[in-house]
Amino acid sequence: MVKNLRIFSSYKKHKINKLVIHKLVNYLTNDLDFIVESLPINFISSDQIITINKEYLNHNYSTDIITFNYSGSRKNLDGEIFISIDDAKINAKGYNNSLKEELLRLVIHGILHLVGYDDIKTSDFKKMKELENSLLNKYKITLLK
Repeated sequence: MVKNLRIFSSYKKHKINKLVIHKLVNYLTNDLDFIVESLPINFISSDQIITINKEYLNHNYSTDIITFNYSGSRKNLDGEIFISIDDAKINAKGYNNSLKEELLRLVIHGILHLVGYDDIKTSDFKKMKELENSLLNKYKITLLK
């Protein structure tokens, strides 16, 4: 169930299809058994994500995604996702994917973090990546047509 999902884009060079993102999150709530209490998903520039990374995580570099779980709950999500479209473009090119597919992957990745998956240890990274790929493959045909 999705109670409060908001999608924002301060990135003027690329239009975000909010309907596709909403559908994806709805699908994920069923597959991963969670409720969205409040979840802003913010599509921003590399410069903006560097600022967030410095301020909240003490990292002075760009990254493709930053996820915050404000409630700590893994079932009733109150969190926020920041996705760098600049970094997503680099990833898409490097993995020979479309930008739209890469953005779906990043939304899935952020949700997986919010429901308790981690990618720091190699074994956890592999498990998370397998689920991420499985979910992306399950939905990309429907969402990217």
